Amino acid sequence: MSPLHVVILAAGQGSRMKSSLPKVLHKVAGRPMLHHVIATAKTLGAAGIHGVIGHGADQVKAASAGHKVSWVMQEQQLGTGHAVAQALPDLPDDARVLVLYGDVPLTTADTLQGLVQNLDEKTLGLLTVTLDNPHGYGRILRNSAGQVTAIVEQKDASAEQLAICEVNTGILAVSARHLKTWLPQLSSSNAQGEYYLTDIIAMAVQAGMTVNVAQPSNAFEVQGVNNRVQLAELERWYQGREAQRLMTEGATLADPARVDVRGELSIGNDVLIDVNVVFIGKVTLGSYVSIGPGCVITDATIADGAQIHAHSVIEQASVGANAQVGPFARLRPGTQLAANTKVGNFVETKKAILGEGSKINHLSYIGDATLGAGVNVGAGTITCNYDGVNKFQTVLGDGVFIGSNSALVAPVTIGAGATVAAGSTITKDVAEQELAVARGRQRNIPGWQQPKKH
Repeated sequence: MSPLHVVILAAGQGSRMKSSLPKVLHKVAGRPMLHHVIATAKTLGAAGIHGVIGHGADQVKAASAGHKVSWVMQEQQLGTGHAVAQALPDLPDDARVLVLYGDVPLTTADTLQGLVQNLDEKTLGLLTVTLDNPHGYGRILRNSAGQVTAIVEQKDASAEQLAICEVNTGILAVSARHLKTWLPQLSSSNAQGEYYLTDIIAMAVQAGMTVNVAQPSNAFEVQGVNNRVQLAELERWYQGREAQRLMTEGATLADPARVDVRGELSIGNDVLIDVNVVFIGKVTLGSYVSIGPGCVITDATIADGAQIHAHSVIEQASVGANAQVGPFARLRPGTQLAANTKVGNFVETKKAILGEGSKINHLSYIGDATLGAGVNVGAGTITCNYDGVNKFQTVLGDGVFIGSNSALVAPVTIGAGATVAAGSTITKDVAEQELAVARGRQRNIPGWQQPKKH
């Protein structure tokens, strides 16, 4: 089969977005619309992805630097046919070419596969959709045998044609050889004064080709975005679809309308997700995991039976089996919690490794630290890991007990079974089984007069 090349049209200004950001970089489900389209092209196994850019070209290229896309400029926006023509020099003659749009982000690979899998020199694949209100879209014209003969744009349509509810999505697939023949023949003699890509449908019919029509399972798959209202509509449809998937796969959602997935979320069985939870990036939840309300979880792994209590923030961290986090805890990048650990309310960790059964119950900061098994860190404890230039490590052995309101000045090691008395500032290593007391001598001053307001 000939190679598949995808041309993504992304040159429009998007003036109705009222934004300095190029339209295709506005986000759905946490990532730019254009990146959704690029990801779909990759899923289809495209041998080449070609982006046609214009307004905000430098921004688009910079935001998409991690994607393998060949960029081509459309200096003047003279219509869709003109846009595709800019990519023609980069398309092999024998390529199957699929035309997609950077502001139509949610068309599925399954829908598009139907257009390209049986494409040959004698066929053209066309994606249409039937709408109750087709206003603004080009209408699909068919003959008495039901075969597609042409597409007429809204502004050029007759009253009879305007009554047609099957409309053009703009997405089509055809061989590069035909595109190189037809596109130079396009005329701008129409209401818009533009070169319409849709005019090649009539050319294909005239050449005796078959137009194979496919339709998406849902009209939202082919909805484009022209303003922020439409952007919000797509967001909600996407999130609704994700909520249905999660419930089908074994999650109980307290309110399916109040969970946001902005990346890839995979789950085990019997997962409970409360309201206003946001998942960002790649997140994995094991079975029997419970996520409380208001949590934000980014690029994290949560093992079986873990409980993440309300309003906790987890980023680039792993949480072990049956661990408990929060409420109001923050696990920063590099945090690793073993099984049966606990990080309680108003605790912040960063690059902290907690051994099995260790606990930091409340009001502490533990950074650049390794804790063994069964460690208990009292309230108000801080690892002083930064001297203003460099970071240093704190190491706590198995069974260490840290009293409340202690400061552990790194680098420092506290041996297994050792105890640090409450209120201590530890600047030297503590050996195994030792008690470290590091407080200033207390003085009690009799007759002390408390300050009074003047």
